[in-house]
Amino acid sequence: MTTRAWRSLRPVERAASTPSRPGVPGRRELIGFATVGLLAYAVDLALFTGLRGPAGLDPLTAKSLSFLAACTVAYAGNALGTYRTARAPGLRPYAAFFAVNLAGAAVQLLCLAVSHYGLGLTSQRADTVSGAVVGMALATVLRFWGTRTWVFRAEGRVGSWTG
Repeated sequence: MTTRAWRSLRPVERAASTPSRPGVPGRRELIGFATVGLLAYAVDLALFTGLRGPAGLDPLTAKSLSFLAACTVAYAGNALGTYRTARAPGLRPYAAFFAVNLAGAAVQLLCLAVSHYGLGLTSQRADTVSGAVVGMALATVLRFWGTRTWVFRAEGRVGSWTG
């Protein structure tokens, strides 16, 4: 490949990996965040199941411990992977990350409470759809926004991807 052809490819490669507008998330950021989130979800589910079943813990204790472990896995994955260039030292980023994840958990619980108690949709399927589907989708948007806005701020990016 000639030097001229090589130079003509560079802007295309750069455009594919970086956002076209400042503050807009790139494909790598979205994929990285989603991958880390899936791993954390798997840790949460596996640990909750193990603590609830074989370990015999009550549901709230089991969920609290699995949530804490999943938050730690998600923070480590995002800090060492997705947002490795925007990582700040100290405990402040982890505390902010934990707070963002607590807000996400509150969104999921709110969706479940509205559906179950407010709308009277009390079946197992309705609880799953409201908490694990609708609630998880809304919570994921909140977590993504909060993570990139308050926890891992990149240089040159002001505020959030919402403008």
